[in-house]
Parts: sequence; C-alpha cells; structure tokens
Amino acid sequence: TNIGSILASVNPYKPIPGLYSVDAIDLYRQHRLGELPPHIFATANECYCCLWKRHDSQCVLISGESGAGKTESTKLLLKFLSAMSQTSLGAPVSEKSIRVEEAILES
Repeated sequence: TNIGSILASVNPYKPIPGLYSVDAIDLYRQHRLGELPPHIFATANECYCCLWKRHDSQCVLISGESGAGKTESTKLLLKFLSAMSQTSLGAPVSEKSIRVEEAILES
C-alpha cells in the first residue's frame, strides 16, 4: 500500500508473472504516484521525476528484516531507473536498457 510517498510491501516468496515485466515498467512510467495500484515502479518513477524534472536530490530507503526482499527490491528499483534512463534518451525499453541494468547491478 502507499502511505504518502512511502511504499509498504510484502514479500510473497513466490514469483508473480508479469508483476515486474517490461510492460509493467512502461505502464508505471506513464503515470504519477497514486494513479495506479501501489508498486515499487511507482515509487521509482516518482523518484526519477523529482530528480530530473524538479532537480531535487533523491534518497530511497529500503528497510526490512532478513529475508524480507530488500536486495530484490533494490534490484527492481535499479531495473526501473535504468530503463527510464534509456527511454529518456529516446531509446525504447529494450535489450540496450537490459545491458545498462546488468552493468548497474554488477557494480
């Protein structure tokens, strides 16, 4: 659920098909926070918009107990931001953005 600009999420401990797909990235990048159901991509999009459109520094805090999914949430956030950085340059969400994502995650 959204609590203002805070996202409270639960690790389902199983894959949910399509939840973090390229289509989900495209959907959430086109909407503002609160226009669609709560999602980590909505939070990431708000961060991205504030960073580039309003030139506000951003910080994302991902917190939780061991096994709660903090590392996976961080990877998903970076996946969205890397895709957004590619689309802002005019490139579609594609293999090119996947390579950027892999480079970020490897670092």
